[in-house]
Amino acid sequence: MKSHRQELWMHVPSRRGFVNITPQVEEAVRASGVQEGLALVNAMHITASVFINNDEPGLHQDYEQWLEQLAPHEPVSRYRHNRTGEDNGDAHLKRQIMGREVLVAITGRRLDLDPWEQIFYGEFDGRRRKRVLIKILGI
Repeated sequence: MKSHRQELWMHVPSRRGFVNITPQVEEAVRASGVQEGLALVNAMHITASVFINNDEPGLHQDYEQWLEQLAPHEPVSRYRHNRTGEDNGDAHLKRQIMGREVLVAITGRRLDLDPWEQIFYGEFDGRRRKRVLIKILGI
């Protein structure tokens, strides 16, 4: 069995944003030499997410609006977590909704995604560097 580990460093200059990381994950699969296996991609920070969906700007705007309705950033005083001096209580909730990681099958040295599926990094408390782990296992 082969194992390959790679980190992506992300820096979203705004508080929130979505970044398509599919090309970087595909490159990691090629570098791994794995023909059949699994790719785990996860955010290595508690206020960020990795998820799969369509790369369509309107959908991303819908996510922004929906998440802000579910866990609005303001007023920051609404979150007990922010009593620690932080202002990112909403980001922790948004991450919980969007998820920490994705697991994608590798078939024939390629990610087994449908034509519309893309892998995204979701940032909910940006403006600093954060990591994404890509772990590939297989034969």
